[in-house]
Amino acid sequence: MEIEDRNLSVKQLLYLTAIMGTLGIFILIVGGPVRGLGSVMVLTVILFWLYKYLIKPLTRGFQKTFLAWLDKVYENFLKFALSGIKPYLFIGGMFIMFVAVLMAFGSSIGSGRTKIEFFPDNKPNQIIVYVEYPQGTAIEKTNQITKEIESRVFEIINAEEYMEGDRNFLVESAVSQVGMGAGNPQTDGGSAAEMPHKGKITASMREYKFRNGKDSEVLRKKVQEALAGVYPGVSISVEKDAAGPPQGYPVNIELEGNDYSELIVTAEQMVKFLNARNVAGVDQLKVDVNRSKPSMLVSVDREKAGELGVSNSQVGMQLRRAVFGEKAGIYKNEGEDYDINIRFNEEQRYDRSAIFNQRITFRDMATGQIKEVPVSAIAQQKNTSSFSAIKHKDAKRVVTVYSALKPGFTDAGAVVADIQNEMLDFETPKDIKIDYTGQIEEQNKEMAFLMSALFGGLFLIFLILIFQFGSISKPTIIMVAIFLSFIGVFLGLIVTGDSFVILMTMMGIISLAGIVVNNGVVLIDYIDILKLRRREQLDLEDDDIISKEDMFNAIVKGGKARLRPVILTAITTVLGLIPLAIGLNINFFTLFSEFDPKIFVGGDNVIFWGGPLAWTVIYGLIFATFLTLVIVPVLLYMVHRIKLRWRRFRSPKIVKVEEHIEAA
Repeated sequence: MEIEDRNLSVKQLLYLTAIMGTLGIFILIVGGPVRGLGSVMVLTVILFWLYKYLIKPLTRGFQKTFLAWLDKVYENFLKFALSGIKPYLFIGGMFIMFVAVLMAFGSSIGSGRTKIEFFPDNKPNQIIVYVEYPQGTAIEKTNQITKEIESRVFEIINAEEYMEGDRNFLVESAVSQVGMGAGNPQTDGGSAAEMPHKGKITASMREYKFRNGKDSEVLRKKVQEALAGVYPGVSISVEKDAAGPPQGYPVNIELEGNDYSELIVTAEQMVKFLNARNVAGVDQLKVDVNRSKPSMLVSVDREKAGELGVSNSQVGMQLRRAVFGEKAGIYKNEGEDYDINIRFNEEQRYDRSAIFNQRITFRDMATGQIKEVPVSAIAQQKNTSSFSAIKHKDAKRVVTVYSALKPGFTDAGAVVADIQNEMLDFETPKDIKIDYTGQIEEQNKEMAFLMSALFGGLFLIFLILIFQFGSISKPTIIMVAIFLSFIGVFLGLIVTGDSFVILMTMMGIISLAGIVVNNGVVLIDYIDILKLRRREQLDLEDDDIISKEDMFNAIVKGGKARLRPVILTAITTVLGLIPLAIGLNINFFTLFSEFDPKIFVGGDNVIFWGGPLAWTVIYGLIFATFLTLVIVPVLLYMVHRIKLRWRRFRSPKIVKVEEHIEAA
């Protein structure tokens, strides 16, 4: 197989230009939908000319000058690092730096500079305004207040700064719901039941590339500030669409106990207590269960009903039939079946007199006669209040106090920690248990899973390396290099102030471990080859060890030979990750078809894969390259010296090797 670099002559380039360039220009002019193919052909011709007269000379210059200079500098530095007591200083310094960086990282988290997030904080693709009146409010009143809030929201989202003529370049559409479907999926479980006391306004954003650099999170903050304290007695929360898997609210406090009334009262007292403390980052605390839901208690006089031959179930079914209806038949049309339900009309459905004066018609089983008994003759009504729901978790009654975070706050752990500190002064009844769940609970679960995956993967890598090298020392050196590479990750997060995103950052650390292992194996394996060659030259036995000087030379020669593969691996990986890290978007289809690349920076993908994952690998790989080229050789040299000392201690007879070997 031919691997040498071929020199393209000017004649060959002219032939290539004449054939491919002419065909490409022709397709570009008359190609229509496939004119992008012509652009690619023309670009290929241009790249061939650039390669011959620009790229290739620069590449050769880079190889012969910069890389040659780097080889020399690295060789001298490696000799310096391996001489005298410097190996001990390098290793000791690295371990001290590892501990210091871990302490600094913990301090950065404690001070709030480095935030810990379960999932990357996303820019809203939807801004959702939840409106909630007390239960029992008529739907007309809820609809009226929702319209007023809607007009305020529209004034903000249609501000002049977000308009291009008559077109809003930030908000694509907005829809309002009242009653059915207006609930919060995180608290109402996605129920489609009628909720006449609830409303919802949803504003959907355009794609990131069409937003002209405007931040939808800033818009959400403006909406939130415009609605704060304007409508007393109405619960209003401004939230955004959730990114990633379901994780619950950032602030989610569960109260568990047997007495449900006591649970709700305690939860309401807790909300008042925390609101008075004004914990930073908490948007609006709410209780997921209402104890004042209006209801009507219908009490049946069993004795009188028994005398008239009416059962409790008949009374209940009669009332249910009047309010909710009953299936009376099926209407068929063009192969489709439609249920026919009959109930009172809207005016009579909420008229107590009409409901309780209706007659229960039935046949008396004793006499066989048809009887009609008014409901009011055997039942009495009484207005009361009850729970909106009774929720259970693991068969235990639970009430939840929850809240989203204010715009600008992303570290749920820090906010919950502040709440826990404040809750030390809150008197909780002895029979009530408090647990902090939601996003924090999921965060701890995922952290435990990813840590187990990391250490499980490292253990498997360690086993594979033992089988490959046939020893313990070399795999241990690679494992040490992996853990020391975390210095780069934590140091990068400390310096930049980026958040530690549990899912994405941990995935980046796991990916980084694979790259470090690969570089370490490449270096150590080649040094082993040089050692084997030296042993063959000296005609040593399998149990004999080469001298310290020979090991020194093998490490220097092997490190110099593997400098370029390690450096180029790091450079290509880092350069390849930078567009993903900064969110550089280029539309190559329109670039070749319309000569418009439509370049923009940012987007939803950057939130997940770009920022936390890509930067983690970049920070760690930059530092891991130094570890592979310096610390791994130093560790190898120290291990070899320890083996020599141990051999001298166990056996006085040591095979001594002369420095110069005569040629055979």
